[in-house]
Amino acid sequence: MPQPVLPTAAVLLLASLLTHTSAKATIYNTLDAKAHGQWQSLTLALGEERHYRALEASSYSDSLFSVNFTPGACEHPWLELRVDLGEPQAENRVVNRVPSDLRVDFDTIHSGQAEFINERGDSGFYVQFFLEGKPLLLKEMRRGETLRLRLMRAEDDPWFMTFSLSGASEAMERARRQCLSDHD
Repeated sequence: MPQPVLPTAAVLLLASLLTHTSAKATIYNTLDAKAHGQWQSLTLALGEERHYRALEASSYSDSLFSVNFTPGACEHPWLELRVDLGEPQAENRVVNRVPSDLRVDFDTIHSGQAEFINERGDSGFYVQFFLEGKPLLLKEMRRGETLRLRLMRAEDDPWFMTFSLSGASEAMERARRQCLSDHD
């Protein structure tokens, strides 16, 4: 059976995925991408270093939401939103830290903080989420239909986004399994 082809915009976003661990943005190679409904799972590789990602890049042409698994911490994935700004950023910096809420369907509202980050040389604007109830949120994402985000850019300036969860469970499970097998 042929594998579904990723849309061109998704492939371009995948090819530009970066990590935030160095002073200069580092481009990882993407390997082993597989479609799961509206989600994909893939491996990010740089030399021997590997990270595993489940992502949804079909709800918006300029944004993707991802669940990320790192060997050694496979049971503690981290959540990230990437929005393409259309031009490379001049410096690494944390732009802001704001209140955020994530909710699957009409389940629990998971409140926490979101850190807005720019990376030098990268056209992306990254949002990393810090939530106490992340394990429950991930469980709800596996069985839900829609993920809703609210980011409070200012007291009276909310930013709302909605992502499909069609295929999220399969994509997250595949990325988690790959991470665990890498760690063995």
